[in-house]
Amino acid sequence: MPSPAQTPSSSRVVLSEADIDRVLTRIAHEILEANKGSRDLVLMGIPRRGYPLARRLAAKIAAADPAVSAADITGQLDVTMFRDDLQRQPTRPPYPTALPSDGIDNKVVVLVDDVLYSGRTVRAALDALVDLGRPRIVRLAVLVDRGHRELPIRADHVGKNLPTSSAEKVRVRLAEVDNAADEVVIEDWSK
Repeated sequence: MPSPAQTPSSSRVVLSEADIDRVLTRIAHEILEANKGSRDLVLMGIPRRGYPLARRLAAKIAAADPAVSAADITGQLDVTMFRDDLQRQPTRPPYPTALPSDGIDNKVVVLVDDVLYSGRTVRAALDALVDLGRPRIVRLAVLVDRGHRELPIRADHVGKNLPTSSAEKVRVRLAEVDNAADEVVIEDWSK
């Protein structure tokens, strides 16, 4: 992990604000199509950036289906205590888990995250989800899939596949979390 004083040898924007909006619109429609509508649909965002992405997806689903209330189908799923790297990673603050008012039992739950890498965060999310209820189906939607899986996990809905080297870092910036323009950047730390 680079120290704060280090800088990447290069970086490039791979998704702009407009690209992210377009990708989320496509994913929202894919979710509706895979679910054959919005019935029993719940979007659970994984903090930090998965939750704002889930809220944006829910708003797009509500725009496509006026019978849906975006707030009623969106929740946040904290995975901090289910992670397998707590001893190796710096302390991270837990975020509140918030279920939609109808819960997740017998629902189609779509886990939403920003970047799919090793698959370990998704594994932790599945463990956390099981503690909260019993969904009928669990699917995964990610903004970016960068490969390098360590577990047999695959996303059902992917905004962009970005083949990367292990020396590269994918940074997702969202206005809600980073107080910056939305973008996805690949930084090269190999030098």
